[in-house]
Amino acid sequence: MTVTATGTRTESAARRYLKMAAKGLWGMASRRKRMSEDSSPLARVLNLVDLTLLGVGSTLGLGVYVLAGQVANEMAGPGVLISFLLAAVSSFFAGLCYAEFASRVPKAGSAYVYAYVAVGEVAAFIIGWTLILEYAIGTASVTRGVSTYVDKLADYRISNWFTEHLPLNTPTLAAYPDFFSFGIIVLMTGLLAFGVKESSVVNNILTFLNLGTATVAVVTSAIYANPSNWALAPHTNTDTGKTDLGGFLPYGVKGIVEGAGTCFFGFVGFDCIATTSEEAKNPRRNIPWAIVLSLSIITITYCSIAIVLTMLLPYYELDRAAPFTEAFKGMQLMAVMWIVSVGAIFALTTSLLGTMIPLPRIMYAMAQDGLLFSIFARVDGWTKTPLIATVVAGGLSGVLALIFDLDQLIEMMSIGTLLAYTVVCMCVLILRYTDTRSRGSPPNEKSEPITFTRSVGALVNLERAATPSKLTTGAAGVLVFAEILLTLALCVLLKLAGNDLYDDPKPWLGSLLALLVPLIVVVLMLGQQPKANVSQLAFSVPGLPYIPALSLFLNLYLMVNLKVETWVRFLVWMLIGTVLYFSYSLRHSTERLLEIAEKKRGAAAPTAPNGVSNGSGGAHPELNDLPMSVLEGRTYL
Repeated sequence: MTVTATGTRTESAARRYLKMAAKGLWGMASRRKRMSEDSSPLARVLNLVDLTLLGVGSTLGLGVYVLAGQVANEMAGPGVLISFLLAAVSSFFAGLCYAEFASRVPKAGSAYVYAYVAVGEVAAFIIGWTLILEYAIGTASVTRGVSTYVDKLADYRISNWFTEHLPLNTPTLAAYPDFFSFGIIVLMTGLLAFGVKESSVVNNILTFLNLGTATVAVVTSAIYANPSNWALAPHTNTDTGKTDLGGFLPYGVKGIVEGAGTCFFGFVGFDCIATTSEEAKNPRRNIPWAIVLSLSIITITYCSIAIVLTMLLPYYELDRAAPFTEAFKGMQLMAVMWIVSVGAIFALTTSLLGTMIPLPRIMYAMAQDGLLFSIFARVDGWTKTPLIATVVAGGLSGVLALIFDLDQLIEMMSIGTLLAYTVVCMCVLILRYTDTRSRGSPPNEKSEPITFTRSVGALVNLERAATPSKLTTGAAGVLVFAEILLTLALCVLLKLAGNDLYDDPKPWLGSLLALLVPLIVVVLMLGQQPKANVSQLAFSVPGLPYIPALSLFLNLYLMVNLKVETWVRFLVWMLIGTVLYFSYSLRHSTERLLEIAEKKRGAAAPTAPNGVSNGSGGAHPELNDLPMSVLEGRTYL
């Protein structure tokens, strides 16, 4: 009996321990950021024009002169125009979700802070940690692009000298230390550290020059355009021996779809606008409008270039690396060729500024929340910029550009971007169907108990509730989770089907319908749920839940098509982040410490939207003198 009793007590203790551990993990994952209207120590100096040109400059890099020719030559022919339109629609879907969150949360941090207020601390840390790598690699790769382009204009004298005198001769590293790239980053870091307004003025000038160069290229190409290049006879590729279909769609619908996937990454960069929310004037209005305006300008530019370029020369004669410059060179238009060549440097420089501005602000936002070292949250009193975060971010990017071969790492940028887009879309769905009054206010529905029957009926809003309640919020959460799982499964299936889906789709139709039909039903059921009132927002996503659902599908589809090696490197980076989170971030989380302070002061810990207490417990004597005023005005969204 003693053994049995001891065994029972041991089993009971183990069960209690597991229960406590599970509760602690759930509290950690679901801990959400409460927003306040505190004034920002950063200088609010960016107006609507500054923000719009920041998005345009960040996005229209060298790709504006290269991407259309590359996709037309390899994938879509003149149909590249449709590829750009499809990519633009997809980007607008994501941009609308960013615009709504910018209206809700005018804080630095972009997708990181959006995930923190809507999903939880763990999801936010994953997004923030991923964005740090994305922007660091992005800055290094764009700088390398500037260096390579200048080296090409100098007839490769720079690279030849460094290769001869300072070779590295080490696998995975570059052939030589690129001090030119390092110097560019040091120069740009100094500009950003000096002040965001000064950086914005430089960006505005260079962006106007870039758009002016693109306009020269478009007008010149239009003068020499030949519309018959959209109706060419079938052409046989001398390298592969394959004959295309000719006409406007020489590679068929498949080519347009594949081209749209490549063109999508030509729209990446507008999200940098959201990272400057604490430096923008009237951010609730200007950030959403800047996102929409910048995407509109970018779409018009890309489509104009796609039209005139495919009319200028037959698609199979376009140079993959430099279609405009090679075309103008062949036509003996040397002045225009040099204008475009110099304009490409402007494009690369504005793109570099656009990738360098967000990184220190992501680090600043995470440090403010205690998830990164507090030194990154310091704002210089004179420049009103996160000076230390800016210098460290520049140093990290500079080292990457100096010694590493970035060819294998560039695709990791895509994971960060697509993951951020996905989470923002998911956050919009979550918040728009959430009962905001369930967080400390009287419940929205009568005190009728939530039974299994009511819960099932709530999935189709059987009670025809007009506003979200605790019951409908739970039902919407289940439907959003089901939508994500079904969308991911559908994207994986499409990945496995590959080209067979175009050549012989019959074997895949059953599996596709088995996932597509339930997904459509789930989205339609979600559309029946009552939505929260968003009349107070300056901007809200129209067509809920369909636009976020389409954006979610497109982002996940592009993610599952990334290389396996890219996912392995991403998991290694996340492993490093996991060590940082559990060794530092968890203990220093501002939200966690504030919850503990509330308990120590005898105040009830706020209840998260899911009804679970967010407190983590633990003794923190250093909080004894924490004034309760720090909690005033802090509320969940």
